Amino acid sequence: MTSSSARPARPSDAPATPTPTAAASGRASGKAILLGEHAVVYRRPALAIPLSALQVRADVLRSNGPSVLHSDLYDGPLAAAPARLGPTVTAAAAALDALGVADESIELRIASNLPAERGVGSSAAVAAAVVRAVAAAFGGALDAAAEHELIQRAERVAHVSPSGLDAHAVRAGAPIWFEDGAVSPVTVATPLTFVVADTGIAGRTREAVAGVRTRHDEDPRGTTALLDELGELTRDARTHLATGDARALGAAMDRGHAALGLLGVGDPALDALAAAARAHGAWGAKLTGGGRGGCVLVLSRDDESAAEVAGALRAAGAAATWTTTVEATT
Repeated sequence: MTSSSARPARPSDAPATPTPTAAASGRASGKAILLGEHAVVYRRPALAIPLSALQVRADVLRSNGPSVLHSDLYDGPLAAAPARLGPTVTAAAAALDALGVADESIELRIASNLPAERGVGSSAAVAAAVVRAVAAAFGGALDAAAEHELIQRAERVAHVSPSGLDAHAVRAGAPIWFEDGAVSPVTVATPLTFVVADTGIAGRTREAVAGVRTRHDEDPRGTTALLDELGELTRDARTHLATGDARALGAAMDRGHAALGLLGVGDPALDALAAAARAHGAWGAKLTGGGRGGCVLVLSRDDESAAEVAGALRAAGAAATWTTTVEATT
């Protein structure tokens, strides 16, 4: 993934500036929360799956001038990037610092088809790709824990108090179980095809999280019951994945969508797309991520029906759709 050449000999009193090299790359995928969003904040488990159809690639070139960023959202000096790119800037700076080259300059180029602010892990995936690319460019080795913490630094800029789920999920490459901050693998008995549909409405994660917190303060008994239900549905989903029961998994997703709506994090556009998916034969559909906008995750019956469902979702108003497969692990 990376190619670099040794620095040429230089006089001992010459400035220690890096010599430009071939770009080094880092990649990461998007993620979807299959079940457990919001409940995970209250110490219930969550299940996340990789979205291999949604990818980020970061390329880093060591340079002699000021660090620069090239992306669809911004092109210019890294130090002058807009606030919305704060997580990306933080990821680059944190990685350079961790590698002991904080004063070095880079040219950073990002290509991504992940929609931002849609609950599919865009900020975490970009951070992961950037961290990996910087490490490759400077020949550094980061273990899993160090890489996770660097991504978390960027996620704190994006989400203030992230659970850590996204930082794990965008690096996993397979479904993961997340509970009390710990991650474990998930058994998947048979390949499953999912369709992700974008409402075209930016998710309002901070607002949704704050709304659930307020609801919990005002109605702790009722809110706890909904959070407990989401926790049980997540545990059921883990069993359904292990046994290959797609129909039961879809039913759990439908119930999860309803519970999240009762928590107050739903949205009419999310409901409309979920209903359209079910009307065209999907096993199940639910919002994924923070809610109040963002994306719907749909479990289709097979690849052929996934194409039909995707078309129906676009006809129902989806701004975009992506189809992805979660492979069996056994």
